[in-house]
Amino acid sequence: MRLSRLWLPTTKETPADAEIVSHRLMLRAGMIRKLGAGIYSWLPLGLRVLRKVETIVRQEMDRAGAQEISMPMVIPAELWQESGRLTKYGPELLRIEDRHQRDFVLGPTHEEVVTDLIRRDLRSYKQLPVTLYQIQTKFRDEIRPRFGIMRGREFLMKDAYSFHLEADDLEREYRNMRAAYARIFERIGVEFRIVKADSGAIGGDRSEEFHVLAGSGEDVLAVSDASDYAANLEAAEAAIPAVRPSAAEALARVATPAQTTCEAVAGLLGEPLSRTVKLVVVKGREQPLAALVLRGDHEVNVVKAAKHPMVAAPLQLAGEAEIRAAFGCPPGFLGPVGACVPVIADRSAAMLADFICGANEVGFHLRGVNWGRDCTEPVVADLRNVVAGDPSPDGRGRLQLVRGIEVGHIFQNGALYTAALGVRVQDEQGGDRIPVAGCYGIGVSRIVAAAIEQRHDEAGIVWPEAIAPFSVIVCPIGAGQSTAVAEAAQNLYDELAAAGVETLLDDRGLRPGPMFADADLIGVPHRVVVGERGLAAGQFEYKRRGAGAAEMIAATAAAVREKLSA
Repeated sequence: MRLSRLWLPTTKETPADAEIVSHRLMLRAGMIRKLGAGIYSWLPLGLRVLRKVETIVRQEMDRAGAQEISMPMVIPAELWQESGRLTKYGPELLRIEDRHQRDFVLGPTHEEVVTDLIRRDLRSYKQLPVTLYQIQTKFRDEIRPRFGIMRGREFLMKDAYSFHLEADDLEREYRNMRAAYARIFERIGVEFRIVKADSGAIGGDRSEEFHVLAGSGEDVLAVSDASDYAANLEAAEAAIPAVRPSAAEALARVATPAQTTCEAVAGLLGEPLSRTVKLVVVKGREQPLAALVLRGDHEVNVVKAAKHPMVAAPLQLAGEAEIRAAFGCPPGFLGPVGACVPVIADRSAAMLADFICGANEVGFHLRGVNWGRDCTEPVVADLRNVVAGDPSPDGRGRLQLVRGIEVGHIFQNGALYTAALGVRVQDEQGGDRIPVAGCYGIGVSRIVAAAIEQRHDEAGIVWPEAIAPFSVIVCPIGAGQSTAVAEAAQNLYDELAAAGVETLLDDRGLRPGPMFADADLIGVPHRVVVGERGLAAGQFEYKRRGAGAAEMIAATAAAVREKLSA
């Protein structure tokens, strides 16, 4: 491709609304252009990268035995009503109405559609197992679309769905898809981690996420420093502490007239924050309220807490009026002693002795409090976010917190959708069975942005070779004044292209500075400079993107190809 013919509107200026690196560089490199909030057009350079990611995904899905289909993006709302997700999914589900006032949704995911597809033709166990996938544009009505392609409303996704007669066969396919995903990200060339995750709006009993590691990632991951353990913060298990120490202090009431936080109380009393506990009062599932007890230096994990059978889901904090009615005092002075609502203590809080808490009286706290002696033994559960330095749940090493960008998610849904939509299949004995299912998603367009977040420098994008828009750019210096340079650059371009190398020829006649700046900005992995001085010595100047210095090589296409394959 001649650069003079490529629609490549690069810019030097950083767009004002671009908050993260990938958004800035994709706009500056002429890869995308904004049409509306969270909606982007893909320009030629960006589309080349997107298609390369898509190709790798398709190849590995085919290799794993999945079969490609295409399902409608516009879905009758009654399907989502049938599954129960029409209201549960929330405002991200865009609802539309046709001219006949029939309700539809724009598909953010296709569990309902593929399950309906299966139930229409599935009759016998002999038709199972089957795994179907598509690569399709999705739409989720994000409340605050931001970060460009990273969190847009419209995006390209690969979603796959498998159906099985038995749970052990679902487990086999889950592992097959897990391996396929690992191959996809290895081939793309990004550093990634597989982490235990919460199933969220998709539902199901088991799920794992695939994260590209990047400092700008929205998700916090807990990873062991001595094993392969990794989990999303919302799913990371806090290790069970050692045995609770024996009580050593008498219960004492202390004045805390203006201290309404654990930090302030610990400071007043000269005690470490880890000796204090706090109560978080939430709506209950069967009773009006429940009290969550955590150490003062820990934070509630919303996902874990909402899964507790005594807590209403989604998690809802109690209002101040409800708290005053139940405890006789406002927030800031609450404690488990004499509490008249169910008390659920986090594992770490439950193992404390001689701790400090509110006295359920304005202006006072208690110290030297002990479970069983001064207040009822609580229900114990894992309620908190893990913190750096916690023991790894697998017993190997300590947890570190890193940031990641979710680019893939695999689930075991079981019979969640097949039962809801009435799917039945005849088994070998002639009886009716409900198949079990799994679903497996990859954010194809998000991978492009995630790769940039992980691989960039001050000059621009540093693409992994597998998804770079072009392999090499040929930069002739002074071609307008030198026939030899122009001919050598053209011959090199022709020979590389004939050999199947994706080559870009910068024939715009720019000075070296702007020419090299554009090459670095768009991230072409290899640059070859053709100049009069080099030709006189029988050499080209070669530089790998991101390398410190250029080097001189023989002025032949073979020498260039040798560098490309090194």
